[in-house]
Amino acid sequence: MIDAVKSLGAFSVTKETDGTHSTSSSSSIFGMPAATQGVPQGQSFASVLGDMASDAIGAMKKAEGMSLDGIRGQANTREVVDAVMSAEQSLQTAIAIRDKVVTAYLEIARMQI
Repeated sequence: MIDAVKSLGAFSVTKETDGTHSTSSSSSIFGMPAATQGVPQGQSFASVLGDMASDAIGAMKKAEGMSLDGIRGQANTREVVDAVMSAEQSLQTAIAIRDKVVTAYLEIARMQI
């Protein structure tokens, strides 16, 4: 999941129709190179969110399986705790992203046109 979050830096470069990368207006005004130049194009935002959701679901399924194995006595307590903590972290990340998206939507909805 960390790799998916790190790849979000690739979204700061926008692709124009002629295939060149646009830079921020401040960097083009002052003649300084933008910090995002040279960043390879990454995945789309939707695919990153989809991958993160799939990873979270996978972590929760793994934690559930490890919990059942722990109840049966087939798994070490440490493995069960690690799987459950990983699933909890994934769930907290998903909740935080959801809250940010809802907050952004509400701010946009409150804007005057």
